[in-house]
Amino acid sequence: MSKLRIATFNLENLDDKPNELPALKERISLMRPQLLRLNADILCLQEVNGQEEEGSPRRLLALDALLQETRYAGFHRVSTMAEDGSGVYNERNLVILSRHEILESHQYKHHFAPAPFYKIVTAEAAEGEERKAEKISWQRPILHARISIGNRILDVVNLHFKSRIPTDIKGQKLDTYTWKTASGWSEGFFLSSMKRVGQALETRILIDQLFNQDEEAWIFVCGDFNADLGEVPLDAIRGEVENTGNRNLARRVMLPCELSIPETSRFSLYHRGKGRMLDHLLVSRSLLGYFKGSEVHNELLHDESIAFATEEKFPESDHAPVVAEFELP
Repeated sequence: MSKLRIATFNLENLDDKPNELPALKERISLMRPQLLRLNADILCLQEVNGQEEEGSPRRLLALDALLQETRYAGFHRVSTMAEDGSGVYNERNLVILSRHEILESHQYKHHFAPAPFYKIVTAEAAEGEERKAEKISWQRPILHARISIGNRILDVVNLHFKSRIPTDIKGQKLDTYTWKTASGWSEGFFLSSMKRVGQALETRILIDQLFNQDEEAWIFVCGDFNADLGEVPLDAIRGEVENTGNRNLARRVMLPCELSIPETSRFSLYHRGKGRMLDHLLVSRSLLGYFKGSEVHNELLHDESIAFATEEKFPESDHAPVVAEFELP
């Protein structure tokens, strides 16, 4: 048997902008020990920003600096890439690092689920202007890597769903933080929920396609879901028999690894003083026999939602990393 540790960690806008506080060097001093403690063989990261150098495409230079002097510096790596071929995205890239060989990788955005059309009802419109339905697109693609583990293939899916922050509605904001009407806020919240659940649907379709190829597929789905257990995005991906009503789909259920963690310690982010489990590791049932346990490293987690809790005061990420351990044949 061989040990496999797989982890997910939202780095909260890892970047290296001139004169920005907290400086990257300060962030690295606090966050590198977190990565070392994970001791992961496969590491899924979210919110990794790209940096530009003259004459070169945009690259993950801040991440390179963070990974220096760690085991991850020599790992195989894939990340999301801009559609125009200009390198990685400017902000919020997804990254998968693996000690094992990455055979192939893909990114999906409206590949399995087209953007739905929706007619916004609270937006301000000019007199006589007819409101038209417009596409509601997810913000980020899904990143999928196929990794060689011995004589098996491990499918790793890295996600970062839309946050709970309401989507802007034309004419419904007095300023960045103040809504003009409660109806506008409500519709903005609905749009964000639509994006989150839509990407969960696209993820579930990808999972089912992998199961169609191999009913015993080894699948990990990791990342920042911006949703807790029992909420629609998680239910949509898990595919529990209680929801489908079809016992023949039992082998396709995805299992949240954090269920092995005591409920009192099961949180990866603080919001208004309450712990929320927004970062998840879900595994296919075929891996359950090798599962040894899960950890969420939240001992030093802080609450950035409280008054005066600026990023300058808390340079590390506002998310806690989550890791699961397996013993594979």
